[in-house]
Amino acid sequence: MSAQPEGPTTAAEAAPPAPRPEILTESGRTPEQPPKAVHGAAFLAAPQPMLLVDRDGLVVGANAAAYALLRGEHAQPLLGQVAAELLDLSSDPRTWDAYREVLRGRQARLGRTRRIKHAAGHSVWVRITVSPVPDADLVLLSLSDVTAHRELQARLRHLQMHDPVTRLPNRALFFERLAAALEAGTYEITGATGRVGLCYLDLDGFKAVNDTLGHHVGDRLLAAVAERLTACAGRVRHSAGAPLVARLGGDEFALLVEDSTGTEQVTELAQSVLRALQEPFDLSGQRLSVSASIGVVERQVTGTTTTGLMQAADTTLYWAKADGKARWTLFEPERNAHRMTRQALSSELRPAIERGEFALEYQPLVQLDDGGLRGVEALVRWRHRQFGLLTPNRFIGIAEEDGSIVQLGRWVLRTACAQARRWQLEHPGVPPVFVSVNVAVRQVWDSDLVSDVARILAETELAPELLQLELTESAVMGSAGRPLQALQALSDMGVRIAIDDFGTGYSNLAYLSRLPVSVLKLDGAFVRGFQGIEAGAAPADPADAMIVEALVQLAHRLGLTVTAECVETAEQAERLRRIGCDTGQGWWYSRPVAPERISRLLADG
Repeated sequence: MSAQPEGPTTAAEAAPPAPRPEILTESGRTPEQPPKAVHGAAFLAAPQPMLLVDRDGLVVGANAAAYALLRGEHAQPLLGQVAAELLDLSSDPRTWDAYREVLRGRQARLGRTRRIKHAAGHSVWVRITVSPVPDADLVLLSLSDVTAHRELQARLRHLQMHDPVTRLPNRALFFERLAAALEAGTYEITGATGRVGLCYLDLDGFKAVNDTLGHHVGDRLLAAVAERLTACAGRVRHSAGAPLVARLGGDEFALLVEDSTGTEQVTELAQSVLRALQEPFDLSGQRLSVSASIGVVERQVTGTTTTGLMQAADTTLYWAKADGKARWTLFEPERNAHRMTRQALSSELRPAIERGEFALEYQPLVQLDDGGLRGVEALVRWRHRQFGLLTPNRFIGIAEEDGSIVQLGRWVLRTACAQARRWQLEHPGVPPVFVSVNVAVRQVWDSDLVSDVARILAETELAPELLQLELTESAVMGSAGRPLQALQALSDMGVRIAIDDFGTGYSNLAYLSRLPVSVLKLDGAFVRGFQGIEAGAAPADPADAMIVEALVQLAHRLGLTVTAECVETAEQAERLRRIGCDTGQGWWYSRPVAPERISRLLADG
């Protein structure tokens, strides 16, 4: 050991000796001077804690500041100790590998921040800089106390990562924890389930509270809700600790269950939240009652992404609200697949029209008294590249919602009129058949339907009386303003107007005398009540027969013709003929077919 420094010998100096700086040479002797590569006096007296380490990672030198930090008044030596263990440099593989590279001379420098135990018993944060000593087979570890800086950073981070109103973790901290949970869950850790659960909720009617009582009351309500959510989370018995409760913004909250034990655990948490929020809130004499809608997702971590989990949670929260609010709803892959299909179809509709992915099939309209082909109804099909052949019920509603029905409707009208004219030219010896085309209400409002029809009839050279436009009963009944003007103009042009699915809406025949309608198409529900007399068939419903017969008689008195839809048996066709129905349509005659099949029917006469 180096010689003890001289000092006073009075009683006042009888306290334990100060930490002694030490340096060992390669031979193990303690010289008065450090190795030549290190200026001994500067090293020993430096205020910054420093250690000298050999290539094996053992401490061979320590200054007084290092002793004060790591040993204090205790007599335990530092020399010969493993530096990595003293300074927690071996706890994570990346740091340990980089540290060994410096010891071996393969890396020039390393910097790490570590939390270590001070000799006085408390913890401190130190910044450790590891670098080789020039002209010596040693490595120097310099330590800087950064505790104050870290604590300031922690306080700032807390402010940055927590919501000031509820004091809950905010959106940023929630997503940080979620990402960490998903990453940790992909590793096989003893006792871990490898699953994650999420309750995503918002308050029903919170906007009304803000609007009527003010934001100060709304903020107090949010804080009270946060307390109840935290209490619910605290009652969850779980090895991974209580679920994280976070405010994501506005009146949206999330409860994250790391290492969830299954769906039952997360749904029980959601149920407890609903019960807790049902109790009224007393906010400084203001008594308020609220409810919440909760989307619940629970799944295996493997293959789950942050984006995917949150999309599922958002979708499920939407379902909970759509199903009536004040409830929790569990994510269902099948229900989501249907929703995703709608989204996919919606985004592809317009491009599909431009790419020519649609086609028309035609279903015969047959004269009931003689069985002759009177007309056809054009039915659009979508030859989707992924989902195959789609019928109108899969995409017409979507087209009406996003407005693409206008573009699609024009294409259907032009294609059907051109085909009707082609049949007329190909079969001049038979009476021409009319073509019936469905028209959506939005086509009447969002486009100039009258101009479109007039232009297409002129382009295709089809006579107006060979075109029939079908509108639903709810769209026609009570028409006024622009729709009524359009229908009247089309009727004046010679185009036939038909009411589709008659009997499912208003069924107010008084309107018919004031509307330019020429055809009623009876809804198939009436026709299905006309059961046949074949073996095994249910008896006919007399009420259906009476209703249909009355409708047919009233329609004829108003000068309208009647078409029965969904005719599937010979008995139905015969009974409809006997009560005076004009034409029939259904699988008894033909399913919707390609235009070539209609051509063969016309050729056969």
